[in-house]
Amino acid sequence: MDGPVRRTIRIEGPLDLRATLRPLHGLVADDGWWMTAHTPMGPASLRITRTREDVVGDAWGEGGRWMLDGLGSIAGLEDDPASFETDHPLLADLHRCNPGWRFGKTSQVFPALIHAICGQKVTGQQAMAAVRGLRQRFGAPAPGPRGIRLSADARQMASAPYWVYHELHLEKRRADVLRRVAASAPEIDALAGVDTGTAAARLEAIPGVGVWTVAKTLSVSHGDPDQVEVGDFHLKHVVVHHLTGRPRGSDDEMLELLEPFRPHRGRVTRLLHTLGHEPSFGPRLAPKDFTRI
Repeated sequence: MDGPVRRTIRIEGPLDLRATLRPLHGLVADDGWWMTAHTPMGPASLRITRTREDVVGDAWGEGGRWMLDGLGSIAGLEDDPASFETDHPLLADLHRCNPGWRFGKTSQVFPALIHAICGQKVTGQQAMAAVRGLRQRFGAPAPGPRGIRLSADARQMASAPYWVYHELHLEKRRADVLRRVAASAPEIDALAGVDTGTAAARLEAIPGVGVWTVAKTLSVSHGDPDQVEVGDFHLKHVVVHHLTGRPRGSDDEMLELLEPFRPHRGRVTRLLHTLGHEPSFGPRLAPKDFTRI
């Protein structure tokens, strides 16, 4: 397929497309939001834009039509923010001020898991550098005019020696987990077709994949608005601070505070993040240069 194939979907209800797509690991460019994928039909690139009334998808590559079949779910049109109702004054006000924030769903479990593993116990800047490095080392050029690359090829990742990952600033612990999940990529991608509870149990059975990594993955691949990043460096403090006024908290306290908001706990944490971090004191997570280890 040389030229793009287009699909247009009418928007029902409020939609903040930028806020919805931002967590999905795509590329924000001056001509739209871009995503690439290895689909069952072949490689593809997808560009999403919007008009006043419609979401517009343009796709390139053998898997382009497959990508367009999921345009509505990626853009969050299958999520219903109005289903979240609360009488909590702070959250009700935040929700009212952000009616178009939706959870998009990529249906791409393996790439979402790779992003999450790269983010384990490092800064966000280090995580994104690792993801870019994996794409450059293991990803081929994507179809279409943008000049971006496909996500990392699983077979190449699984067979690569550790020193390749070391050059990408990935220490042995994360490199081993990445190679482990890459060896099971088809089974992991098949989890897109099961519910989040089943997917979470199967992912957590993989050594090196814990609850934080699973939550980061399923909020993207399944668009699940109830995923909570237990073990996150900041989240427990953000939630406890904004819901109680105390400057610090624990994961157990966070989960207790969020329990009344099921099945929208992840939606609540995204809303609370708009208020900023907890009060700053003590050391923050410092970047590490793993190539010196």
